[in-house]
Amino acid sequence: MTLELLARFASYPPDAQQQLARVRGLILVEAEAHSLGAVEETVKWGEASFRVKGGSTIRIDWKPKSPDVIKVFFHCQTRLVETFREVYPDAFEYEGNRALLIPLQSDTDDGPLRHCIELALKYQRLKHLPLLGA
Repeated sequence: MTLELLARFASYPPDAQQQLARVRGLILVEAEAHSLGAVEETVKWGEASFRVKGGSTIRIDWKPKSPDVIKVFFHCQTRLVETFREVYPDAFEYEGNRALLIPLQSDTDDGPLRHCIELALKYQRLKHLPLLGA
Protein backbone atom coordinates (compact mmCIF):
# COMPACT_ATOMS: atom_id res chain seq x y z
CA MET A 1 0.00 0.00 0.00
CA THR A 2 1.35 3.43 -0.88
CA LEU A 3 2.09 6.02 1.80
CA GLU A 4 -0.61 8.22 0.31
CA LEU A 5 -3.18 5.43 0.69
CA LEU A 6 -2.03 4.67 4.23
CA ALA A 7 -2.42 8.33 5.19
CA ARG A 8 -5.83 8.52 3.56
CA PHE A 9 -7.14 5.43 5.38
CA ALA A 10 -5.61 6.62 8.68
CA SER A 11 -7.71 9.79 8.51
CA TYR A 12 -10.95 7.78 8.82
CA PRO A 13 -12.73 6.35 11.89
CA PRO A 14 -11.50 2.86 12.94
CA ASP A 15 -14.63 1.02 11.68
CA ALA A 16 -14.26 2.64 8.26
CA GLN A 17 -10.53 1.86 8.17
CA GLN A 18 -11.23 -1.81 8.88
CA GLN A 19 -13.94 -2.12 6.23
CA LEU A 20 -11.82 -0.32 3.63
CA ALA A 21 -8.91 -2.65 4.42
CA ARG A 22 -11.18 -5.69 4.01
CA VAL A 23 -12.45 -4.50 0.61
CA ARG A 24 -8.90 -3.64 -0.49
CA GLY A 25 -7.92 -7.17 0.51
CA LEU A 26 -10.75 -8.63 -1.59
CA ILE A 27 -9.56 -6.64 -4.61
CA LEU A 28 -6.00 -7.95 -4.21
CA VAL A 29 -7.18 -11.55 -3.60
CA GLU A 30 -9.50 -11.54 -6.62
CA ALA A 31 -6.77 -10.13 -8.90
CA GLU A 32 -4.39 -12.85 -7.76
CA ALA A 33 -6.98 -15.65 -7.85
CA HIS A 34 -7.76 -14.88 -11.49
CA SER A 35 -4.11 -14.25 -12.50
CA LEU A 36 -4.87 -10.68 -13.58
CA GLY A 37 -1.43 -9.27 -12.85
CA ALA A 38 -0.27 -6.52 -10.56
CA VAL A 39 -2.83 -4.21 -9.02
CA GLU A 40 -2.00 -0.53 -9.43
CA GLU A 41 -2.91 1.23 -6.18
CA THR A 42 -3.16 5.02 -6.22
CA VAL A 43 -5.28 7.87 -4.91
CA LYS A 44 -7.58 9.42 -7.54
CA TRP A 45 -10.08 12.16 -6.77
CA GLY A 46 -9.10 11.77 -3.14
CA GLU A 47 -10.16 8.10 -3.09
CA ALA A 48 -8.23 4.83 -2.99
CA SER A 49 -8.09 3.56 -6.56
CA PHE A 50 -7.29 0.07 -7.84
CA ARG A 51 -6.79 -1.16 -11.37
CA VAL A 52 -5.34 -4.07 -13.29
CA LYS A 53 -4.49 -4.12 -16.96
CA GLY A 54 -7.68 -4.95 -18.89
CA GLY A 55 -9.93 -4.04 -16.00
CA SER A 56 -12.04 -1.09 -14.97
CA THR A 57 -10.92 1.10 -12.07
CA ILE A 58 -12.43 0.40 -8.65
CA ARG A 59 -12.34 3.19 -6.07
CA ILE A 60 -13.22 2.86 -2.39
CA ASP A 61 -13.84 5.56 0.19
CA TRP A 62 -15.64 6.62 3.35
CA LYS A 63 -17.54 9.92 3.38
CA PRO A 64 -18.56 11.89 6.50
CA LYS A 65 -21.97 12.52 4.89
CA SER A 66 -22.63 8.75 4.93
CA PRO A 67 -20.83 7.70 8.12
CA ASP A 68 -22.30 4.18 8.39
CA VAL A 69 -21.08 2.89 5.02
CA ILE A 70 -18.09 2.79 2.75
CA LYS A 71 -18.63 3.22 -0.96
CA VAL A 72 -17.20 1.04 -3.69
CA PHE A 73 -17.16 3.13 -6.87
CA PHE A 74 -17.11 1.86 -10.45
CA HIS A 75 -16.74 3.80 -13.68
CA CYS A 76 -20.20 5.26 -14.36
CA GLN A 77 -19.92 4.85 -18.14
CA THR A 78 -19.60 1.08 -17.89
CA ARG A 79 -22.41 -1.44 -17.46
CA LEU A 80 -20.96 -2.67 -14.18
CA VAL A 81 -23.40 -1.24 -11.61
CA GLU A 82 -26.34 -1.81 -13.97
CA THR A 83 -25.30 -5.48 -14.16
CA PHE A 84 -24.76 -5.77 -10.39
CA ARG A 85 -28.24 -4.34 -9.82
CA GLU A 86 -29.78 -6.96 -12.12
CA VAL A 87 -27.79 -9.93 -10.83
CA TYR A 88 -27.86 -8.91 -7.15
CA PRO A 89 -30.98 -6.73 -6.70
CA ASP A 90 -31.14 -7.21 -2.93
CA ALA A 91 -27.48 -7.74 -2.01
CA PHE A 92 -26.51 -4.07 -1.91
CA GLU A 93 -27.77 -0.57 -1.58
CA TYR A 94 -26.82 1.22 -4.79
CA GLU A 95 -25.91 4.83 -5.50
CA GLY A 96 -26.94 5.61 -9.05
CA ASN A 97 -24.85 3.87 -11.68
CA ARG A 98 -21.59 4.41 -9.83
CA ALA A 99 -21.40 2.83 -6.38
CA LEU A 100 -22.25 0.02 -3.99
CA LEU A 101 -22.78 1.04 -0.37
CA ILE A 102 -21.24 -1.39 2.09
CA PRO A 103 -22.28 -1.03 5.75
CA LEU A 104 -19.31 -0.73 8.11
CA GLN A 105 -20.38 -3.79 10.08
CA SER A 106 -21.25 -6.07 7.15
CA ASP A 107 -19.39 -9.19 6.06
CA THR A 108 -17.39 -8.40 2.95
CA ASP A 109 -16.27 -11.97 2.27
CA ASP A 110 -19.63 -12.96 0.83
CA GLY A 111 -19.98 -14.02 -2.79
CA PRO A 112 -21.78 -11.02 -4.32
CA LEU A 113 -19.11 -8.42 -3.51
CA ARG A 114 -16.31 -10.76 -4.58
CA HIS A 115 -18.13 -11.42 -7.86
CA CYS A 116 -18.70 -7.71 -8.52
CA ILE A 117 -15.01 -7.01 -7.94
CA GLU A 118 -14.06 -9.86 -10.26
CA LEU A 119 -16.30 -8.50 -13.04
CA ALA A 120 -14.76 -5.02 -12.71
CA LEU A 121 -11.22 -6.41 -12.76
CA LYS A 122 -12.03 -8.37 -15.96
CA TYR A 123 -14.25 -5.72 -17.53
CA GLN A 124 -12.47 -5.24 -20.87
CA ARG A 125 -12.77 -8.91 -21.76
CA LEU A 126 -16.37 -9.20 -20.51
CA LYS A 127 -18.00 -5.96 -21.65
CA HIS A 128 -19.41 -7.47 -24.85
CA LEU A 129 -21.19 -10.34 -23.02
CA PRO A 130 -24.79 -10.19 -21.82
CA LEU A 131 -24.73 -9.33 -18.08
CA LEU A 132 -20.94 -9.33 -18.44
CA GLY A 133 -21.05 -13.11 -18.43
CA ALA A 134 -22.38 -13.16 -14.85
